[in-house]
Amino acid sequence: MKLLFDQAVRAHQSGRLSEAEGLYRKIISDDPKNFDALHMLGIVCSGSGRTEEAGNFFRSALLIDPHFPPCHVNYGFCLLKQNRIDEAIASFDKALALFPNFAEALFGRGNALREMRRYDDALAAYNRALALKPNLAEAHAACGSVFARLQYYDEAITAYDKALALRPDLQYVVGERLHCKMQLCNWNDFVTECQLLSGSGKNKKIQPHDLLSLPSSAEDQLECAKSWVSEKCPPVKTPIPKAGIYKHDKIRIAYVSSDFRQHATSYLIAGLIESHSRDDFDVIGISLQSEDLSETGQRMKRAFDKFIDVSKMTDENIGQLIRELEIDIAIDLNGHTREGRPNIFARRPAPTQVSYLGFPGPTGASYIDYLVADQTLIPASCQAYYSEKIVYLPYSYQANDVKRAISDKIFTRAECKLPEKGVVFCSFNSAYKILPDVFDRWMRILGQVDGSVLWLLADNDTAKSNLRREAVKRGVSAERLVFAARMPLADHLARHRLADLFLDTFPCNAHTTASDALWACLPVLTQIGETFAARVAASLLHAIDLPELITTTPDAYEKLAIELAIAPANLATIRSRLAENRLTKPLFDTKGFVKQIETAYAAIYERYQAGLPRDNICVPQ
Repeated sequence: MKLLFDQAVRAHQSGRLSEAEGLYRKIISDDPKNFDALHMLGIVCSGSGRTEEAGNFFRSALLIDPHFPPCHVNYGFCLLKQNRIDEAIASFDKALALFPNFAEALFGRGNALREMRRYDDALAAYNRALALKPNLAEAHAACGSVFARLQYYDEAITAYDKALALRPDLQYVVGERLHCKMQLCNWNDFVTECQLLSGSGKNKKIQPHDLLSLPSSAEDQLECAKSWVSEKCPPVKTPIPKAGIYKHDKIRIAYVSSDFRQHATSYLIAGLIESHSRDDFDVIGISLQSEDLSETGQRMKRAFDKFIDVSKMTDENIGQLIRELEIDIAIDLNGHTREGRPNIFARRPAPTQVSYLGFPGPTGASYIDYLVADQTLIPASCQAYYSEKIVYLPYSYQANDVKRAISDKIFTRAECKLPEKGVVFCSFNSAYKILPDVFDRWMRILGQVDGSVLWLLADNDTAKSNLRREAVKRGVSAERLVFAARMPLADHLARHRLADLFLDTFPCNAHTTASDALWACLPVLTQIGETFAARVAASLLHAIDLPELITTTPDAYEKLAIELAIAPANLATIRSRLAENRLTKPLFDTKGFVKQIETAYAAIYERYQAGLPRDNICVPQ
């Protein structure tokens, strides 16, 4: 038996995992209580994303020998992947009770505390681990992830640098580090780092959400998503038993999200949820975050027929809940965003599963059946770069809430630190979307429009300093960049009136931010690209009937910005059309949008009820 185990370990260490697994299983078939084989099988299954199966092996091993700390630690990491946070902490604590100086147990405990948003406690656990084992690269990387969540991006980069110095091959850290640099508008070595992560030169893994804001092709993004799903959230080997054909008086839809709070998603969909036809639909909210007591959070809670806080539940239990509720269509509003939980959907809890709004790209997941889009976002020629079938809405994919309030407050240029005269260009996108190429264009635009300024969102002080320095490097005075502090949404929308033209970012466009500007009657100039994220603003402009603000090349974008700025009568005409179209065109027609997406849901439902395979669906105008 020892020879067979040694052979299995050699195969395991050589990366021949299937061979190793087969050998471990042979040992167990002959000796069901072989602790070492059970433990190693748990490690193999955990590494291949089979979390529940791994947990079963670890539990079986611990019933045989509960005094082996590494098995408690490995089981703790397995529990973490299932969002069983309290149980994971208990497992790490058992390891520490047996071996108080076990750095990996402290590291795991820190990960659990991080997921509980107990960031100070998480950092303390990581620092204890590093005091014991300074070369634990994963703990340095984990410190970086906590600092990033706290928006301490300089500290995050330092921690990531320490991790990569120890382990240059540490997966996903290069991408996380670059994203932090982008949050600071730190563009040192930007092109080189991008080449490591996207395109033909890629040799490091990156999270799908981070790739959306980098120069990349639709094919790159699909490959990235598939790789992420394969490693992090593959289809569960034993999914929830397949549901039959539900027979309900109404179609039961469940929106699953972490963002039923003060968040862009809720700002967009509140009116949609409130306006769903209750004669035809039961509308359920599955909240991945604990209840938000803000006005927006409470509005979202009231909007659903049933609102269920599942933030403390495991992915498995949430899947079972969705099945018990007999949901016909489950709609994932997160996708591969930071707070998303795709492992819920990997269990196939609903007969039909849809990706919508939160993640502007392919999920790469076989268990997501449909992606809601429109013809501008995904032309027929690009369907091959999406793992889902496409639900085409007739105008724009984006829901909008016609009830969004704009403050009556009249802001002055002086109080917003804008010059009394001159064109005000603005871009209230997050700092990470501002890339060197688009900033080059912006500075050339300022150079051609005397007295103009660029009004940006003040994301952080380092980004402000870096952007001002980059402006000077391009021959533009730092004072021509003006930064707007964050303020309540209604007031923020009101201050848009001081701007003349919104300049979009690319390759990742403004999404909710573009709708903010258009709702506030501020024209948005965009450049359309290849990927979903690079075509959102064009989708919105088509839906509000201002296609003349969509350009197709950087040169055309720059040229049109200058032409509009030096021809105020033309810009005023566009602004007047926008004011007229705002409440007469489809973009902000909440009730019309609800009818369109309900038609889509009905078509999805009818295909499943009829036993038909999934297929692209086009909703007529």
